[in-house]
Amino acid sequence: FVLTGGAILSPALRAELLEQVPQARIVDVLGSSETGRQAVANTRAGDDIGPSRFEPSSTAAVLSDDRTHILAPGDPEIGWLAQGGRIPRGYLGDEAKTRATFPMVEGGRWAVAGDRAAWRADGTIELHGRESVTINSGGEKVFAEEVEQVLKHHPGVYDALVVGRPSERWGQEVVAVVAVRDGATVGLEELRATAAQHLARYKLPKAVVFRPAISRSPSGKPDYAWARRQLD
Repeated sequence: FVLTGGAILSPALRAELLEQVPQARIVDVLGSSETGRQAVANTRAGDDIGPSRFEPSSTAAVLSDDRTHILAPGDPEIGWLAQGGRIPRGYLGDEAKTRATFPMVEGGRWAVAGDRAAWRADGTIELHGRESVTINSGGEKVFAEEVEQVLKHHPGVYDALVVGRPSERWGQEVVAVVAVRDGATVGLEELRATAAQHLARYKLPKAVVFRPAISRSPSGKPDYAWARRQLD
């Protein structure tokens, strides 16, 4: 099997990998230093390869957006992925960060690392993205990872990051930093047309910056600070 963490593989990359190694099982692991493993998603050849749906651990849950209660499976609200059970006591010498990351909800203490998620009726977790890189455009929240996953559906896109750029009209506007595959030619309108098949119009990139490669850590985590610098 192929075990991944740090950055979730896009549907396009999972499909490409399984085409090359059809006997493989791809296991995406979701978690953080504060929570440990929270959920896993398995993909095999022949599966419907769409956005990853994660099977939560027995101590994982989704908290409401205001962190006042635990959502029930099937609730359409996008809340906070949380972990109960054995979790850290907090951050040494940082009470404010401890209160923010380890809230008390419904009589229990939870670890909230910053991932936004929805709890589907079938019990799986749909991950929407990190709150820290969410783009607020025209009063609507745009999850960067959601747009990135869709852009990678385009056969000419090798990798992509999405960030917000200040806008007088929208507050922030969505901009994609894209690396294309060798020999491919891709333009803004073509990428917007691909994204429009899966996303609402307010989530579509207003601009695209092309770079030879996308900066990521050795574990695959995206470098959003680098991506923002590409807009200067």
